[in-house]
Amino acid sequence: MNLVTIAQASAMTGVSAKMIRHYESIGLIKAPMRTENRYRHYSEAELHELGFIRRARDLGFSFEDIRQLLSLWRDSHRSSAEVKAIALRHIAELDQKAAALKTMSATLKGLAASCPGDERPDCPILDALDPPKLMDSCCDP
Repeated sequence: MNLVTIAQASAMTGVSAKMIRHYESIGLIKAPMRTENRYRHYSEAELHELGFIRRARDLGFSFEDIRQLLSLWRDSHRSSAEVKAIALRHIAELDQKAAALKTMSATLKGLAASCPGDERPDCPILDALDPPKLMDSCCDP
């Protein structure tokens, strides 16, 4: 059985050693075999799991979603409907975030367009970011 060190696993999978240790600490991956000197050593199967996690993280899946996807991936009797449900839920979350980002972008574009961008101190962008005076609105003497 060929085993690789955490540095080699990191280089091979594109997952940093720090993240590999984190995935182990949160139980996303099982603790790898350790040698007498306590160094972690990873098998081909564990590298495959790290690659799976990396691709899932690249798609923005949460750790809990990845935990569920890994469980389903490991289960040869899984239902693809379960996998699809996780993916569809994630797509809906991404669509909501994309809509929020589009709204923010439109707001900033409008503010930037209304800013003269000259040497004067007046700036509608800063005016929009400036919160109302809290003491004036909450507490009358």
